[in-house]
Amino acid sequence: MGEVTRLVETLEKDINKFSLDLILNGPEDPNNAIVSINAGAGGTEAQDWAEMLFRMYVRWCERKGYKLEIIDLQPGDEAGIKSVTFTAEGNYAYGYLKPETGVHRLVRISPFNASGKRHTSFASVAVFPELDNEIIVDIEEKDLRIDVFRSSGSGGQHVNKTSSAVRITHLPTGIVVQCQQEKSQHRNKDLAMKVLKSRLYQREKRKQEEKIKEIHDSKEDIAWGSQIRSYVLHPYQMVKDHRINLEIGNISAVLDGALDPFIENVLLAGKSSRPVA
Repeated sequence: MGEVTRLVETLEKDINKFSLDLILNGPEDPNNAIVSINAGAGGTEAQDWAEMLFRMYVRWCERKGYKLEIIDLQPGDEAGIKSVTFTAEGNYAYGYLKPETGVHRLVRISPFNASGKRHTSFASVAVFPELDNEIIVDIEEKDLRIDVFRSSGSGGQHVNKTSSAVRITHLPTGIVVQCQQEKSQHRNKDLAMKVLKSRLYQREKRKQEEKIKEIHDSKEDIAWGSQIRSYVLHPYQMVKDHRINLEIGNISAVLDGALDPFIENVLLAGKSSRPVA
C-alpha cells in the first residue's frame, strides 16, 4: 500500500510540474524578478514584519538556487526594515514570484509591547519582471513596403526628373516614414530606415513603460481587507492564502522559505493577478 501511495504522489507531482510548465508561458515569466517589500503603517511592528518577509524570500531563493542581490535597503527606526528592493536571478524567477504580489498580514503577540497584546501588521510585496534595457530593433525585409517617387521640394532639375524620394511602410505596425531631402535614392532610403528604427525603438520603450505601470497600478493598498495571505502566530498558528483558501499549519517552515505550496497552487488556480480579501 505504501508503494502505491508513493507512486500516486510522484504522479501528482509530475502532473503539477507539467501543468506549471504550461502556465508559465508569459513573455516575461522566464525573466529575473525584481522584488520590493514595503512596511505598512504601524512603525516598528510593520518594519519588523517587513524584515521577516525579506528573510522568508531569501530562504526561498536559496531553496530554488536563485541568486539574490540587494538593490536598496532602508533600515527601520528601531528594528526591522522600512523597505527593501532586491533581484532574484534564475530561470523563471519572475514567473514563480509574481503570485507574491500583494499585501501580507501578520497577527502575533507584539514583541515590542510590554503589555503582551495581540497586534496585526501589514507589509506589501511587489514583483516586477527584470526587463532587458537593450531594445533590439530587428526589421525584416518582408515586413516593409518601399515606394519611390519624385521629390516635390527644391533641388532643381535633378530632383524634378528623378524618383529619388523614398517612403517606407512598416506593415506590422503601420508606421510610415519618408525622406526626399537627398538627391540619391539610396541615401534617402538609409535616412528613412534610421527614422523607422528610431520610431520602433520608441514604440518598444513605451510598451515596456506601460507594462511596468500596469503592474504598479494593480497593487493593493497596504491595509486590512486587501491582503492576499495571512500569517497567524497567535492564538493559533496558521498561514492562509485567501485567494485559494489554502491553509498550512507549519508557519515556521513557511517563514523559513517553504512557499512552493502557495506559489504553485495560486499559479495552477490562475489567480496570481487577482488578490482578494
